[in-house]
Amino acid sequence: MITTTDTPSVPGAGAAQRRPRPGGDLRSVEKPRSGARDLLAALPWISPALLLIVGVVMFPAAVMFYNSTRDISVSGIDKGSVGFANYAEVFAFPHFWPIFLRTIVWVVVVVVAAVLISLALAQLLNKAFPGRRIVRLAVIIPWAASVVMTTLVFYYGLEPYFGIINKTLVDIGLITTPEGYGWTRNPPTAFAWSIVVAVFVSLPFTTYTILAGLQMVPGEVLEAAKMDGAGPARTYVSVVLPHLRGAVAVAVLINIINVFNSLPILKVMTGSIPGYDADTIMTMIFKYIQVQQKIDVASALSVVSFLIVIVIVAVYVRVVKPMKEV
Repeated sequence: MITTTDTPSVPGAGAAQRRPRPGGDLRSVEKPRSGARDLLAALPWISPALLLIVGVVMFPAAVMFYNSTRDISVSGIDKGSVGFANYAEVFAFPHFWPIFLRTIVWVVVVVVAAVLISLALAQLLNKAFPGRRIVRLAVIIPWAASVVMTTLVFYYGLEPYFGIINKTLVDIGLITTPEGYGWTRNPPTAFAWSIVVAVFVSLPFTTYTILAGLQMVPGEVLEAAKMDGAGPARTYVSVVLPHLRGAVAVAVLINIINVFNSLPILKVMTGSIPGYDADTIMTMIFKYIQVQQKIDVASALSVVSFLIVIVIVAVYVRVVKPMKEV
């Protein structure tokens, strides 16, 4: 009769038994490559992108910050350092805070309106109907066309005497006489129409981003919601919108950056209006450069604008977490 006894476990015995035999596959025992070695191996591939970031983003930003601390004459001569005097001049400017608040209104209204309209438009374009491909291509036109060209179409369409938009408003009875409405000559109306143009220009990118998100909604989830008795509205709110979280978050983030830094629309629509009642931070920077020829103060305001965008984006990413899975 053979009796068996338990063999005491020896530390490392299992590892020794799992060692590959001579001539066997050694990949299982390869040591992981160090992070520095991986970085050196990837450097030839990422160096063009790094050079682009340094040359297009970091170097201009450094020059901008440097100029914001200098006293630069009208002719461009650097007269020496002035510390933070240019920043003090920016914040002491009496129209700065109204301009800052107008910039916030400009960004919030344009982004919210563009996203809400794009949600409905993307839902429509996601349906099957005759001519859907043509409609989808038509939506791209404001995106493909130049922003200045699109804005000029609106600008001349709002002219009191020969503008087609103004004449249409008269024909449908929204206004009485075209001569009495100089939309682009009055700060409030010019700023309001600038918002309309900005929303119109922002629709293609936002719509296609949300449309791409709609394509990722699983069909079986929609079928399950229908079988559970959920109506179209309940299905959209409870099923579709959660799956669109990532697409909407990215669209909002990109629109915030683009709209905040937008200059052509406001420059065309409000550029002929004297004073600062229709300005945002971007148009104020332009006026510092073109009208007052203060490169140093314009650089200080640009740094302030850059920091505002960074703070907004950081807070947005922190709160919304756009890359978080559903």
